[in-house]
Amino acid sequence: MPAQRLQQYLDQQGVKYRVITHSPAFTAQDVAEVAHVPGRVMAKVVIMNLDDRMAMIVVPAPKTIHPDSLARSLSVKEVTFLHENDFREQFPDCQVGALPPFGNLYDMPVYIDTELARQAEIVFSAGSYRELFSLSMKPSFRT
Repeated sequence: MPAQRLQQYLDQQGVKYRVITHSPAFTAQDVAEVAHVPGRVMAKVVIMNLDDRMAMIVVPAPKTIHPDSLARSLSVKEVTFLHENDFREQFPDCQVGALPPFGNLYDMPVYIDTELARQAEIVFSAGSYRELFSLSMKPSFRT
């Protein structure tokens, strides 16, 4: 089960989440539609090279990434999109195109779009074409 690694991590961290199953869909925008989730809260993970270092860029599903703007905002010189073949082996427990936005599980930095980070809740692929996780973006504190 692709979501197992992510589920285990969230459980260990005490993070509350909701699992959403849906009919198979492959683009973030299509997934949002079949899961009845607004595109603005559906996180799309794009793997890019930032100055020759692989990183996860996480944006709302309908958003287009412009490499020049991203380079300026992250203060890097070179930003390039990577083809799935360039990073597939890094995510052995995930279906291609269904990566969860947790780079710490894959030894990869994550950059999340401020528009997405401001949402009360985000929804993202959990490693498969049929499962999503939903979680609050509001910090919760353990006492």
